[in-house]
Amino acid sequence: MKNISPLNFVHKLGKFGDYDKKSENNLLKISEVNGLLIFQITQYQNSNFDISIIKLDGLSLPSSLRSTSNSNTRILWLGPNNWLVFSSVLDLIKKEKDQFNEMDFAITDISHSRTIIELEGSLVNEVLKKGCPLDINSLKDEDCANSVYNGMNITIDFISENPKKIRISGLRSYGESLYHSITDACLEFGYDAI
Repeated sequence: MKNISPLNFVHKLGKFGDYDKKSENNLLKISEVNGLLIFQITQYQNSNFDISIIKLDGLSLPSSLRSTSNSNTRILWLGPNNWLVFSSVLDLIKKEKDQFNEMDFAITDISHSRTIIELEGSLVNEVLKKGCPLDINSLKDEDCANSVYNGMNITIDFISENPKKIRISGLRSYGESLYHSITDACLEFGYDAI
């Protein structure tokens, strides 16, 4: 079975919006992130398991509103006892499942249910402010947050400050609407779809 990216028919490469006479460094960059293993880890409410001993791809589970990462894997805190894992190690669940007792945890593969859009550039915060009610300026490297963007539920992962880079993930079913909403917000600044 062939995996078709959520934005296969809408993400077109090239420069759009007000990009004329602007240097490449001043343009926002937008890309789709795909081909990742995505799974959710939930620790049951009645579990007394000490999560501090868990290591996924060498990473601990992060604390409130934070993420942890290495070159292959990012783990985001979604809520109490709930984490979202993005990894280019496609067999990570198989490698690490012995750490998770089924009496204490549920692990759900949601790889095919998400759209991930990566934004990079100095004006990323301005794009987010157009559709997201969060205090974007207070968020920094390795922070993450659940919010909405023009009414669509999203998870924002703040990857780096220099260069400013974030990932926005949302449900695949409204991925095209999310993409159009974000690219529309980028038009006044000019962007390069890569």
